[in-house]
This record gives sequence, C-alpha cells and structure tokens, in this order.
Amino acid sequence: MKRLVLILGGARSGKSTLAEKLASAAGDSVLFVATAEAGDEEMQRRIEAHKRGRQMDWTTLEAPQHVGKALSGSADKPGVVLLDCLTLLTSNVILGAWTPEMEENWDHSAAAAAVDAELTELLEWYEGFDGALIIVSNEVGEGVVPAYPLGRVYRDLLGYANKRLAEVADEVYFMIAGIPLDLKKLGARLEDVSW
Repeated sequence: MKRLVLILGGARSGKSTLAEKLASAAGDSVLFVATAEAGDEEMQRRIEAHKRGRQMDWTTLEAPQHVGKALSGSADKPGVVLLDCLTLLTSNVILGAWTPEMEENWDHSAAAAAVDAELTELLEWYEGFDGALIIVSNEVGEGVVPAYPLGRVYRDLLGYANKRLAEVADEVYFMIAGIPLDLKKLGARLEDVSW
C-alpha cells in the first residue's frame, strides 16, 4: 500500500526499531537506504551494529546523498523503502554545499537550496513509487541552541526538512522513551487553529 511514514524522535528513542517493525509487518520486500558514512572508527562500529540488526532478506542501498536519484537508478523493486536516516542525509547535503565564506557572510542559501533539492528529488521519486516509504529522522530543535553557525544552520535545515516531509506524510510518529505518539491523529491542522 502506498504511504509515506515519517518517524521522529531524539537519540535512542526507538525510531529505527519502530521503522524496522513497520517495514517487516508490511510483508513485502524491503530496501534499506543507508545514509551514514563511516568518517571514524566509532561511526564504523555504529554502522556495523545497524547492519547486524537488519533482517537478512533486506537489500541495502548506500546513498549518503541524492537518494531520489539512487532509488530511481536501483534495479531493486521493493514494496517498502526504509530510509535511515534523514538526519545524516541532511548533514551530508549541508556539508557538501558548505564553504567557509558561508559562515563569514552568514549566507546559508546554498546549503538551504541543496537540502530543498534533495527533498524535492526524493519526493519526485516517491510520486512514481507504489509502495511504502518509511523515513527516520531526529528532532534536534528542542535542545540547546548550537554554539557555532554551522550547527545552527544544521538544526534549522533539519527542522525545515522534517516539517516539509511531515506536511505530505500519511503518518507521522514521534518517539519518546520507546513510545510512539501518532502526531497526525493527535495534532490539529495549522489552518484550523484560531483564537
């Protein structure tokens, strides 16, 4: 069944566990889209732990950027695509577009445009997809304001990405301490809120 599911939450809140449970329950073939890159030993260990935890019959597509393009070019025709995670994808895209001049001039338009293009490419791919797309992402806007410009840009652009996907998603879950909250059922539409 065609649907877009967004799963948000903090670190270790159970986001990936819920995503994997939903993907398994669909009863279709699953393509796991991994956006992480092993920049150091600790990240390599995390990636390996994630790989060990995945279903053996799932296919993995490694796409740190240009996920929509990678999915379009993939020979796999899954019933479910699980993208884990938008958090790292957004970071990869921002760092790919970031220059020292952006920090000096406070011009983050190139990074914002790159994130927007990544989301547009993914959503355009999804329009032609008949299965379920499950996306995992962190909610980073509820913590301490980052002390440096790149951190603030990242926080803002990930918030934008989460909001843009939540607007078009069929289901949005917020994970807190392993408990999923169905935001589409609990929330009101912005246009319905008034004084």
